[in-house]
Amino acid sequence: MTGNDYVTEADRTLEETYEEPMGLAAYVDRIFENPTIASHASKYLLEAIEAAGTRTVVEEGEEKERYRFFDDPHNDGEHAILGNTEVLNRFVDDLRSIAAGRAKDEKIIWFEGPTATGKSELKRCLVNGLREYSKTPEGRRYTVEWNVVSGEAGDRGLSYGGDTAAGDEQYWYESPVQAHPLSVFPEEIRADLLADLNERIEDHVPIRVDTALDPFSREAYDYLEERYRRAGEDALFSAITDDDHLRVKNYVVDVGQGVGVLHSEDEGQPKERLVGSWMHGMVQELDSRGRKNPQAFSYDGVLSQGNGVLTIVEDAAQHADLLQKLLNVPDEQSVKLDKGIGMDVDTQMVIISNPDLEAQLNQHADRNGMDPLKALKRRLDKHQFGYLTNLSLECELIHRELTNETEIWDAESYDELEDRIREPVTVTLRDQDGQTRTEEFAPHAIEAAALYAVATRLDEENLPNGLDLVDKALIYDQGYLQEGDTRREKDDFEFDDDNHDGEHGIPVTYTRDTLAELVQTERDRHHPEFPVENVVMPRDVLNTMAEGLSDAPVFSTGERSEFENRIVPVKNYIFDRQESDVIEAIMFEKRVDEETVAEYVEQVYAWETDEPLHNDRGERVEPDPLKMKLFEIEHLGRFSEAEYEGNLPRESVRNFRREKVITSLNRHAWEHRDEDFAVEDVDLTAIPVINSVLESHDWEDVRRTFEDFDPRQWDDPPSGTETAAIKAQTIETMVDQFAYSPASAELTSRHVMGQVSYRWD
Repeated sequence: MTGNDYVTEADRTLEETYEEPMGLAAYVDRIFENPTIASHASKYLLEAIEAAGTRTVVEEGEEKERYRFFDDPHNDGEHAILGNTEVLNRFVDDLRSIAAGRAKDEKIIWFEGPTATGKSELKRCLVNGLREYSKTPEGRRYTVEWNVVSGEAGDRGLSYGGDTAAGDEQYWYESPVQAHPLSVFPEEIRADLLADLNERIEDHVPIRVDTALDPFSREAYDYLEERYRRAGEDALFSAITDDDHLRVKNYVVDVGQGVGVLHSEDEGQPKERLVGSWMHGMVQELDSRGRKNPQAFSYDGVLSQGNGVLTIVEDAAQHADLLQKLLNVPDEQSVKLDKGIGMDVDTQMVIISNPDLEAQLNQHADRNGMDPLKALKRRLDKHQFGYLTNLSLECELIHRELTNETEIWDAESYDELEDRIREPVTVTLRDQDGQTRTEEFAPHAIEAAALYAVATRLDEENLPNGLDLVDKALIYDQGYLQEGDTRREKDDFEFDDDNHDGEHGIPVTYTRDTLAELVQTERDRHHPEFPVENVVMPRDVLNTMAEGLSDAPVFSTGERSEFENRIVPVKNYIFDRQESDVIEAIMFEKRVDEETVAEYVEQVYAWETDEPLHNDRGERVEPDPLKMKLFEIEHLGRFSEAEYEGNLPRESVRNFRREKVITSLNRHAWEHRDEDFAVEDVDLTAIPVINSVLESHDWEDVRRTFEDFDPRQWDDPPSGTETAAIKAQTIETMVDQFAYSPASAELTSRHVMGQVSYRWD
């Protein structure tokens, strides 16, 4: 594309975003065609969230519907909120109640949680989502602008803090607080209009516009009303709202216009932070017969900016004094510029804080009924953000911190998600001399960091018998636990509902800093061919994270001791993952093909049900007991010759076929009972015992297949030996099939063989 092409695209974008101003009557016609553009603040926010749709996720082992709005889809996921889906869903439920006027109208929504749990992302996600929604036809947001200049010499114009001595377009002044266009109508007419509108849409959340004109717009309205009344105008409202004086224009919702954000560093008196301040020079300049003229107000407070959509108080503990001033705003929907001038506001209020705000709110809790903060606490509707307790989400978050990749991991299956969890990550660094080098986090290194962090966040009290924290983490991420041939769903375990998962633990900021330090650390490793010194291994990550706990000021003494004790099962699990990679690479060429497995399943099904088998010529044939026997002995490795009478299975084999194969087939048939069931249509990986044949081997398989293999020779195998040939092929397979680099494959296989050699004999 040329430079002109990009300019043209920008023109088209703005053309689609902004509209020509329209008259009040045209706007009313428009809302009857598209009612959502007239929605009040909480309903508008709800519609923006719902418009993005939902997707299914698994969190804490349960399937949940998640609103895509919180994935920051309009910004390529840059500020997506990972996890906390249940918290966000409750927030949307509250919005629905508030918008419908059913309950919680007086509530201020409060998000609380420890550092690095996604609270700041929530603010950015809300702003991004509302901005982009307001650019769509359904999400257009409108306000009014006024022109009271008659063109006659000596007439006073209308502005706020400015001069009207420019061209005609300069005489138009927009409502500084995004006044709703319907607020121009007299209250009884507005009520009739809304009743007609809501009757047409039949929405469970009716549109409400309960606000009067803002003080600046009221000044324009009163000025025009007085002028036309004195002139004897009969159609007074039509004259005031004539297209020459009043226009309805759309605006893009953003910080400062429809979204107000109060930051921790913002200062000023409470009223100044809330609504704005009087400009004393303008007060003197405007002769208003002794009263304060709303034209001389700045309207730059957080409620003024957020009127019409959303008001956010960030780091709310820094503005605890202000929160009490907000007490009556939600239910009364008004605030004062001063004691004589009030302003109606329609905004959804959200405050965000760390746990320190709750400590401030509870400082007088022991005074019972005399607690001066009791009224404030009653109005705060708390939603608790927690640390992520899903392994895959924590991996995704660490990826973001290291690589700035913002893609949402929206996988079709857990197998696909598991590939993302284990994958390596590379980062490019520049040395002091200007040279660049690439550092690799080996496969499972990010997984190790994430799993350890998650393990520190899980409540280990009342763990079901036989489970450790790694098991719990896997159940939370997958929704099930695979134990050999048996798959146990989360519902099979008795988890304590009153747990404290995610309330404390290692934050992602600590993990990020640890990993950043590791890539800068020199490692005493050498290899004649591969740059092993540039590889960060999973054990490097876990050891460094554990060692750094003692020096990290964010952890208490008790937390350090507790977290150090949780690393052992994580190390064991990650080693098992590495070991599995190495075994599968060794046995890669010896895997059983799906056709052979499918044939075995069909043979067993026919054996049990007396269903016919057909050969290539379409002739009916009986199941072959020899084929089943050979598969069970050689590929499954479960049985010996002694468990057969000739080729016929004894009781143990018959039970195995019925319990492990036929039961899974019957379950699959039941789940697909609305379809024509055929055994050849079964996904073989849905049968746990068969899936293990397709995907996993063990050292006994290696020993049986390669009789001269010796893991003790792995570091430097003698040339011409079977071990040397196996190693060369294994390294190549790990690189080609399992996303290892030659260096990380060398280090991983060495580590695994070093452990295996001790027990090989």
